[in-house]
Amino acid sequence: MKDQFLLSDFIDMEILQEILDKFAQSTGMAAVVVDYKGNPISKYSNFSKFCKLIRQDAKCRDGCYQCDARGGLEAARIAKPYIYRCHTGLVDLSVPIIVDGHYRGAILAGQTKIIEEDDIELENIVKPITSWKANPQVVEAFNEIVPQPYEKVEAAAHMMFVIANYIAERGSVNIIQEELNRKNIALMEEMKARTDLEKALKDSELRALQSQVNPHFLFNVLNTIGRLALIEDAQRTQEIVFAFAEMLRYTLKKNMNQLVALEEEVLHIERYLKIQSIRFGSRLRYEMEIEDEIRNYRIPFMILQPFVENAINHGLEPKLGEGRIYVKGYAEENRIIMKIIDNGIGIPEDRLAEILNMQRASSYSNASTGIGIRNARKRLIHCFGVLYDIEISSELGKGTTIIISIPKTMDA
Repeated sequence: MKDQFLLSDFIDMEILQEILDKFAQSTGMAAVVVDYKGNPISKYSNFSKFCKLIRQDAKCRDGCYQCDARGGLEAARIAKPYIYRCHTGLVDLSVPIIVDGHYRGAILAGQTKIIEEDDIELENIVKPITSWKANPQVVEAFNEIVPQPYEKVEAAAHMMFVIANYIAERGSVNIIQEELNRKNIALMEEMKARTDLEKALKDSELRALQSQVNPHFLFNVLNTIGRLALIEDAQRTQEIVFAFAEMLRYTLKKNMNQLVALEEEVLHIERYLKIQSIRFGSRLRYEMEIEDEIRNYRIPFMILQPFVENAINHGLEPKLGEGRIYVKGYAEENRIIMKIIDNGIGIPEDRLAEILNMQRASSYSNASTGIGIRNARKRLIHCFGVLYDIEISSELGKGTTIIISIPKTMDA
């Protein structure tokens, strides 16, 4: 059981308040519940006129607070009800509430007198304060308090001890049961997640086996087409087939968790842009400017293509007239900066906000490769942290700029 649980976590305070009210009504004594710090957490039941009056005086009020605090501490120390005299001479009692060996709070009751024949020796918990005796109204209120047999006070203390601690123990059982239920649910969820992971692993193993069989046939077909294009003097057909074959070979020989040399990613993008330039003809022009000093640094595999592909499909393809893509890579302090700039139609503000919202950006993913902007961003953040998220700026009718930054510490 955690020590930080509060008394109100164990006990239904409405029920306890009702018990306090009935207790005060039947015994004629006042009662209140305090937490382990001595702070009241219930309403005062049957608070006497005398105690209300003396608490209007600062010195007497401080004495009352000292009595309450020390009474609660002593009851916690002895782990049973403690009956004592307050600074005015009235009899008070403190009933500790103990759960699993920990003091959680107390019921403070009393504000009463003991009949003369039962006037036994009780400890004055603090030094008596007598200044209130100079006030006739307060003295009159004191005299109105009806004395009670000591046995009644003692019996009331033990009765409240049994009732309050029974309620608290039952409450602690409920809390333990709730914790067990939460742990069982968490365990079931973990088992389900493990089962799903094992299934996904088996599926991926199957796909990996399939990818080992199918590409060989596909490469053979592509090479045959390429040689046929060469024989037929179809140079552009040959270029596009060989470029596509190299792209396919690159994507199949790596996995998404690898870091590769920037040079490899640049070559892959060049092949992709070459294919697209043949497709679009004069409508597409591209330029790549990559500093030599950064070409051997490591970056996540297939991290650039989603952004270049997005620029063509969503920025340049709908554009009337010539489209341009400029890919630039350079070093800046301890980072590698990759910029992908297009002069396409631009992105509306609401659409840009949707793309940048990681939770809603899945609709912007590239379905043809299975790698979209959303996944690329998540991979960058996973590899390098949130400081390496992408930056996107766009202006309708003028184009879009994407900035990717990667730590230079990934040198090969």
